[in-house]
Amino acid sequence: METNHIPSMEIRQITKSYRHGKWQGLHDLSLEAQDGECIGILGTNGCGKSTLLSILAGSRKADSGQLLYHGQPLTDSRQFAQICGYVPQENPLIEELDAYDNLRLWYCDSTLDLAEELESGFLSMLDIPSFLHVKVHRMSGGMKKRLSIGCAMANDPPVLLLDEPGAALDLLCKEQITRYLMDCKKRGKIIWIATHEPSEIAICDSLYLLQNGHLNPIEYHGDIRQITDALKQK
Repeated sequence: METNHIPSMEIRQITKSYRHGKWQGLHDLSLEAQDGECIGILGTNGCGKSTLLSILAGSRKADSGQLLYHGQPLTDSRQFAQICGYVPQENPLIEELDAYDNLRLWYCDSTLDLAEELESGFLSMLDIPSFLHVKVHRMSGGMKKRLSIGCAMANDPPVLLLDEPGAALDLLCKEQITRYLMDCKKRGKIIWIATHEPSEIAICDSLYLLQNGHLNPIEYHGDIRQITDALKQK
């Protein structure tokens, strides 16, 4: 007997316009993702990647369309907070506090044990204990990014949204983040990632080019020129 296919997460006909509708940033976007899948969103600066991720995170509303998780519509901020861990490009941390105090704020209502995660969990994998008592305003960009990811995972959400996590980071930090994302996939988490990084592109199960407001699938066989050539097309 055939059963109806229900994707783990689905965006359905999402549209978003700016400037009183004169410029349409996203046009009728539809896409599915399954547990353990990493979806890569590629595109030039200003094409709408950050807008799309912020809509998926529930921090921005689409003009029309639906977001569904296991077939159920996501409609309010509480649902998004329970399901999605969001790491935007901008720094979401409190600059005057150190890493530990930032984590305490995020983990105060978490079912996860902060001490345990620092000792042997994903916070340890991200090497956050090495700068646990450094204030955010004294951190490198890589430290801030790893801490932002650690905070976003406070409730162990099944969906992780990352907006160019490897941008301007050194090779070691990029490797740590990539290794962590591969572990997330193994644990069945859905990852949506806007990226230009070859190492992050390589772990994606499917890639989509966001161009002129539309999402189109793109094949990738390990040659980054495939991506750059596609980005040059209008």
